[in-house]
Amino acid sequence: MSARISPWFLLLVGVAVAGGVLTVVGTGAPVMLTAGVVLLVVGGWMVSLCLHEWGHAVVAYRGGDTSVRDKGYLTLDIRRYTDIGLSFVLPVVFLLIGGVPLPGGAVWINHWAIRSRFTRSLVSLAGPMANLVLGAILTIAVATVAMPIGLAVGLSCLALIQVLAFVLNILPVPGLDGFGVLEPYLSAGARELAAKVRPWAPIVLFLLIIGLPGVAQRFFGLSFFVFGVIGGDAGLAAAGYNELLFWR
Repeated sequence: MSARISPWFLLLVGVAVAGGVLTVVGTGAPVMLTAGVVLLVVGGWMVSLCLHEWGHAVVAYRGGDTSVRDKGYLTLDIRRYTDIGLSFVLPVVFLLIGGVPLPGGAVWINHWAIRSRFTRSLVSLAGPMANLVLGAILTIAVATVAMPIGLAVGLSCLALIQVLAFVLNILPVPGLDGFGVLEPYLSAGARELAAKVRPWAPIVLFLLIIGLPGVAQRFFGLSFFVFGVIGGDAGLAAAGYNELLFWR
C-alpha cells in the first residue's frame, strides 16, 4: 500500500482554499463572505480530521505497528478512517449545529506491536497535538501576515476549532485520546472498566457540554485560555463563529 498523499485529501484542501478565496473576494458582500467562511472552516476541519488520524498512524508506524501503512492510514485518505458518515459527516453536522468539534475518524492500532508503554501514550497524544499545532500555525499566520479581515475571521475561527478539538480530545475520558495517553499505565481492572464505558462516555460528555451551562462554561473557558496562549484573537474567532453559525 502506497503512503502517497491521497487525491481526496487534496480535494479537501482545495475546498478550504476556495473558501478562503471567497472570503477575500466577498469583502462587502455578506452572502459571499458567509459562504467563504463556511467552506473554509468546514473544509479545513475535515483536513484537520485527516491530519489528526495521520498523526496517530505515523507515530504508531514509527513505534512498530507497520500494519497502519498496509491499511492506508498514512495516505491522509478520508475513506480509510473508518465509516465516512460517523467519522466525518456526523462531526461536521455537529460542528455546524452546535459549534463543538466532535472527535472524528479513528485508526485501528495494533498496540501489541508498539515497542513500549511510553510510545503507546505518544500514539494517543499525536492526534490532539496535530490539532494544537495546526491551531498555532493558523493564529501565527493571522497575527503576522497582512490579510483581508474576512480571511482573518475565517482562519481565526478554524484555529479556535482546532483548540476546542485539542481540549476535548485531551480530556481523560474513556474513548478519547486523553484517556489513551494514560491507559498503558493503568491496571488491568481499570482498563476493563474503561472498555465497558468507552462506547458511550464521549457521548455523555458531549451532552453535558451542550446541556449544562456550567460544564460548557468551563470547557469553553479553558479552550479560550489555550487559544489566547497560542496567540489567538478571540474577537476575530467569535466573528468567524457568527458567520459559521449564520442560521442562528
